Amino acid sequence: MDEHLKELEKKIGISFKNKKTLKNALIHRSFLNEKPDFELPSNERLEFLGDAVLELIVTEFLFKHQKEEEGVLTSFRASLVNTEMLSKVANELDITKYLYLSKGEKSDIYSKSKKSILADSCEAIIGAIYLDQGFAKAKKFIQDNLLIHFNEILESKSYIDFKTFFQEVAQEKIGITPTYKVLEESGPDHDKIFKIALYIGDEEISIGVGKNKQKAQEDAAKNGIDKKSWWNEIKK
Repeated sequence: MDEHLKELEKKIGISFKNKKTLKNALIHRSFLNEKPDFELPSNERLEFLGDAVLELIVTEFLFKHQKEEEGVLTSFRASLVNTEMLSKVANELDITKYLYLSKGEKSDIYSKSKKSILADSCEAIIGAIYLDQGFAKAKKFIQDNLLIHFNEILESKSYIDFKTFFQEVAQEKIGITPTYKVLEESGPDHDKIFKIALYIGDEEISIGVGKNKQKAQEDAAKNGIDKKSWWNEIKK
């Protein structure tokens, strides 16, 4: 057995019955482009399985522990199973170290697809645990590595789609749809920073910063909610 797989097993606290199941969870399709005769396929089927297992376990957790209506629960769930959160979990486990990637993917540390690759591998590992160890072990892995971040999500209100929320409240209170304008782009192509202003009519409400336009708009909307003191409009 590969030494790095033993290390990963120790890290996640699971000894796999079929070691190849864990290994399979780490194989990105780019690796197979360079080694088409490799013994195992890509991790995409395990990712498909892990995605379903993850959604069920997170949904069960929210159903049991949160009393909010369906719409809020859906927002909570989305914030727990999105690419940002899953890639964060993968980073905490240092999954990049164990992945089978093409030389190009390994060398391009600024790859825009890196978070997606990490998130997909996290789902594949969940699928592998479920397949090899069963539902209870998959649930424990998700509780220990992902659900521990739920309170952070509540405190930061990151479950809120700030842009949509700001627009809905602005339309309700003022009858105007807010707009956004890029003020500045800086940095190299692989690491750009966008500075964007939020307007209601001709009035500049707030400014946001982010690594892409969407994130900068979200930041501006969040700052706009703060400036307008609209946090009390949020149900949770």
